[in-house]
Amino acid sequence: MTKTIKVALAGAGAFGIKHLDGIKNIDGVEVVSLISRDLDKTKEVAAKYGIGHVTTELSDSLALKELDAVILCTPTQMHAEQTLACLKAGKHVQVEIPLADSLAGAQAVVDEQKRTGLVAMCGHTRRFNPSHQFVHNEITASRFNIQQMDVQTYFFRRTNTNALGQARSWTDHLLWHHAAHTVDLFAYQCGSAVVQANAIQGPIHPALGIAMDMSIQLKAANGAICTLSLSFNNDGPLGTFFRYIGDTATYIARYDDLWQSTKEGKEEKIDVSTVAVSMNGIELQDREFFAAIQEGREPNSSVAQVFACYEVLHKLEQQLNANG
Repeated sequence: MTKTIKVALAGAGAFGIKHLDGIKNIDGVEVVSLISRDLDKTKEVAAKYGIGHVTTELSDSLALKELDAVILCTPTQMHAEQTLACLKAGKHVQVEIPLADSLAGAQAVVDEQKRTGLVAMCGHTRRFNPSHQFVHNEITASRFNIQQMDVQTYFFRRTNTNALGQARSWTDHLLWHHAAHTVDLFAYQCGSAVVQANAIQGPIHPALGIAMDMSIQLKAANGAICTLSLSFNNDGPLGTFFRYIGDTATYIARYDDLWQSTKEGKEEKIDVSTVAVSMNGIELQDREFFAAIQEGREPNSSVAQVFACYEVLHKLEQQLNANG
């Protein structure tokens, strides 16, 4: 595929804008349609990025004959249904994490991708952050093996607002959204399936209807373990922080940056600027999506590759429900 890839982006919120900023740096791609629920705000964003077609309905964009692909940055609860709609319309699709909020939804998407043969990818960004790519390269070169991952995912969400401080139209979820990053990354970095998983959660928020605190333990078939702590009650710092404890080193990853911990208890920053063509994990994720379309291949983080993560999340949800 040598022509310009024409893409629609659904969801003009905080994460959608991150994708628009990343796509500006990618040759051979044009965003031709922007979809979001607030038409006036969507028009403002479209004007800023030079996007000609604006709508509040995904179906309007899918009807555009010139459209090749769609990136979905919409509420979690819409992901599976909208991904299926894109595939059934003959469009390649990248859906932001999570792929679905149920195992049945994830399975339906994987089945439809196999039927159509289209590129279908899920935004498991940690696979693409230069910090985690550096660790992955060390593992594949047999210079480092994970013994344990210690991960903290901390946000402040006592009110239903997004990363820009704006009111959300939906409720975020620690298990199906935020834990998905680490469950997938742990298995991906270990090159080994998760064979044991346990979870406990704190009280359910009376207004939001979700657990605000959660703890998850994982074990891979190769013996590596992972401890994941998640909270929506944390005052700061915010984000996800990964400690890789291995047989030859200890690495600390914070988004696109990486440090190595020394025996003296200090942290030495590692230059990861040459790991990939960009230091922006979202841009690298999008580059992989468009390259897979152009080259007619399965992308890293395809829906088939990440499906095992959602099987684990489903088992954890069953466990949490059984324990009340």
